[in-house]
Amino acid sequence: MSTLDKPKKAKTPNNPGSAKPERAAIVTQTVAKSKTREYAESLIIAALIALFVRSFVVQAFKIPSSSMEPTLLIGDHLLVNRLSYVVKVPFTDIVVLHLGKPDRGDVVVFRYPEDRTKDFIKRVIAKEGDVVEIKDKVVYVNGKRADYPQAVFAEPTMIPGFIARRDNIPPLTVPKDSYFVMGDNRDRSLDSRFWGFVSYDDFVGRALIIYFSWDSTSPDLLHYIRWTRIGRLIR
Repeated sequence: MSTLDKPKKAKTPNNPGSAKPERAAIVTQTVAKSKTREYAESLIIAALIALFVRSFVVQAFKIPSSSMEPTLLIGDHLLVNRLSYVVKVPFTDIVVLHLGKPDRGDVVVFRYPEDRTKDFIKRVIAKEGDVVEIKDKVVYVNGKRADYPQAVFAEPTMIPGFIARRDNIPPLTVPKDSYFVMGDNRDRSLDSRFWGFVSYDDFVGRALIIYFSWDSTSPDLLHYIRWTRIGRLIR
């Protein structure tokens, strides 16, 4: 029998198990890359959703002043419905859609007319076409008293209209697409009595709910958080 006819012996590798660790390393790297990519994609999606919600649905604000006491206290954190009145291009004041108009009594957030980098929060007292007048701290809209149970007066003094516009203003007609707003803390609020009307397109949204509240002046850590205010609807 020639050597060509002889059956050939199968070659045995020097290290039969050497290929397995290589395959395991490749699989481990692939799994690690897949998990990293999955986490990155999840973070990007979460960021986009948060951006969308913040730009078009709800936005969080913190109360820094006492102008809306007792309705809103310093340290209240609240959510504002951005779909209440207008829809704007994110991070701009360009209005792309009008959804509805504020009613008297709504607590609203808007761009401060004298410094548009700031957001103010007040209560709508009168709207387009209404006639507003204040006599000795009493507000009249279209000749009728506009009493709100939330309004408080911190000072008993009465300031004449020729000195300051806090307690007395002559009849004013609210212009088209504009609103007259006031703080609930009537004696300590910088509002339409002093700087004029709010334009419809300057509204950010309607205040909805207090989701957190803290009192930085409290010496007791137990009462640092105002638990009873959390979840309170803003009216």
